[in-house]
Amino acid sequence: EPRSPWCCLAWTLVIAAINSLVFLLNLLLMFVIFTLVLLPTIVVVYFGFQCHSQVLHSSARYCKSILDDNSSSALIILGFVIMSPLLVVAMATYCSLARRLQLLVCFQPYSLALYKGGCCCRRGEGAACCARGCGRQLRAWV
Repeated sequence: EPRSPWCCLAWTLVIAAINSLVFLLNLLLMFVIFTLVLLPTIVVVYFGFQCHSQVLHSSARYCKSILDDNSSSALIILGFVIMSPLLVVAMATYCSLARRLQLLVCFQPYSLALYKGGCCCRRGEGAACCARGCGRQLRAWV
């Protein structure tokens, strides 16, 4: 049966808050995975730019004794070359983890706010967040 207008508004806000929380969780997970996987690229490009005389030209000991302009340029180029495969690895890692944790199934449909008696699954039926509808199977991937 349909909900009253105030109840519908309240449940819409609750569902919007749940969906926002799930979105932020996905964003945080993606940020952590991409940061960890791209850390070698970040470090290599940082040291390349830090020690190059035309960019920052740091007075650190390793810049004076180990890295000159040619080796700094090589580090910058190497960092940007290894970025592409590491981006693919990071995205594959995120997609695999999101699929395993079923994070994309956790988004709640707004139709639950309109009608009473929305179907939410039992804990043992799949997603930990209990977001599947009754009688039909919702999948993020085939």
